[in-house]
Amino acid sequence: MSAILSADDLNDFISPGVACIKPVESLPQKNTKDSENPYEVTTEDKVQPENLPPAQISLTDCLACSGCVTSAEAVLISLQSHAEVLNTLDAYPEIPLAQEQHGTTLADTENSGEGKIFIASVSPQVRAGLAATYGLSEKEAGYMIDQFLRGPQGLRSGGKHGSGFTWVVDTNVMREAVLVLTADEVSESIAEGAPAADQPELALPKRPILSSACPGWICYAEKTHPFVLPHLSRLKSPQALSGTFLKSVLSKSLGVSPSRIWHLAIMPCFDKKLEASREELTDVSWQPANAQNGSEVHQPVRDVDCVITTRELLSLAASRGLFLPSLPLRPLSHIHTPPLPVKALDSFISSKTSSADQSLETGTSGGYLYHVLKTFQARNPGSEILANRGRNADVVEYVLNSQDGQPILKAARYYGFRNIQNLVRKLKPARSSRMPGAKLVQAGRRQPVSRNAMSGGSGPDYAYVEVMACPGGCTNGGGQMRVEDAREAAGQTPVGTLEDGVASKPSPHEQRAWLARVDEAYFSMESDTESDSTDEPHKLSMSEKDARVHEALRCWSDYMGTPLSKLVYTTYRKVESDVGKDQTSANDTTKVVELAGKIGGGW
Repeated sequence: MSAILSADDLNDFISPGVACIKPVESLPQKNTKDSENPYEVTTEDKVQPENLPPAQISLTDCLACSGCVTSAEAVLISLQSHAEVLNTLDAYPEIPLAQEQHGTTLADTENSGEGKIFIASVSPQVRAGLAATYGLSEKEAGYMIDQFLRGPQGLRSGGKHGSGFTWVVDTNVMREAVLVLTADEVSESIAEGAPAADQPELALPKRPILSSACPGWICYAEKTHPFVLPHLSRLKSPQALSGTFLKSVLSKSLGVSPSRIWHLAIMPCFDKKLEASREELTDVSWQPANAQNGSEVHQPVRDVDCVITTRELLSLAASRGLFLPSLPLRPLSHIHTPPLPVKALDSFISSKTSSADQSLETGTSGGYLYHVLKTFQARNPGSEILANRGRNADVVEYVLNSQDGQPILKAARYYGFRNIQNLVRKLKPARSSRMPGAKLVQAGRRQPVSRNAMSGGSGPDYAYVEVMACPGGCTNGGGQMRVEDAREAAGQTPVGTLEDGVASKPSPHEQRAWLARVDEAYFSMESDTESDSTDEPHKLSMSEKDARVHEALRCWSDYMGTPLSKLVYTTYRKVESDVGKDQTSANDTTKVVELAGKIGGGW
């Protein structure tokens, strides 16, 4: 467990849950038949102490129980930390690779031993946090992380085997794919017709479609409000989709098992550790059926093996005695940046000019809502997007009006659990009145919705809602750099100190100023991209960008021989609590007797 992680760091706490039952369930049952004799008298000196094994709780246990309604407990017991990264790098040498004319291959297929291929994915919010800390641009922060993970002066300069990461990708590439697929999903939900009933994995979510990229929000919905699950988008998050893409392509092209590919994700939020531990996000979901029909039982392999946050990345560097700003702030040479074995897919994943915007209009959480609005605006020339702020800055409603002023699409953005709870209340199904003569409410009945996604009745009439757990968006994730962390990392003296010399807690004004600085670094990617693309003769339109993404996804699906739905979609489940319930299953006779006793009867 990371030493920097504590309950004070987590800003996604909902409410205290009941006592966890897993330690009680895991205790071994004492065998009283063999060890006790009713006729034997035992003195105190003969009583042996019971050395029971310590109760252990795995992250999977925590995800499978709704006794706790916050992700904080699951994160605190997880083992994903910078220490796990160091232990894995020291435990396994790198599998040697060779760059040939037809692509990257294994250098020695027979003597690869017990090595692993190390890959990493980095989110733009992490780069923004480090850029604000060290006074860099987001582009320079990306170079710094790249040099640390796979450069000769970074992780490869130490450790038992000198292991480093062979591929480091930007999650913005897969975020671009998720944006395009999100717009397609909203379009399909608005259009007439529904998918065939014999294809449940293609079933469209109900309107309003709710974004599913935030694991804190997903955990909250699954454990406390399962009635919103049919509204969740089917798409994987950029982190999960990056893991599926990298492990599936590398596993097939290099001829190695997914278990020998170790994927590290560097994210701004502790809840991303929860997402990586979901049993739905393993190779079982995308592996061909014939690959799992061996004689041995197939053990699922995670698409993302470990997640660390921005602050844990600094702890990882400090553990190796490295200072990140001292690394070269320039791109690595081609010797340390091998291409993917599949040329067509390498040009997509290593694209330097992603079309995914990072501007004030898109927000700090990926721009899912913004891309949906811009897609429909491009399909309706002359239309206009109008924004209406809600009760606070984290609630914004958007309406896309046609040239004649008629509404075409309505959407919203809800950040923070306090605002999410208000949204959930609006989606809660209406209860039938118990008054005599009251009209029954049909289950699942909804107000009629026209093709422009505007509802004719009260309640939420959105076509799409972008939902994120953290107030202010993903740049304010629980694992991001705080004001005091930035001062310590940059070697600055705290502004205020207490009498004992301990730094005082930053004021709300200082915290807001710091978050604004991180947001500014996040939005600076827009200017960096513009400076890089000045030499391009033609700027792609939105339709051309979408066509490029669709072509890459089709190429990926064809190469794997797997339907695209199995690669990009995931599922959700209602988590029921076992707290306070009798674990022994009663037979039908017992249930009837109990029911008869409750109503005053009996046998």
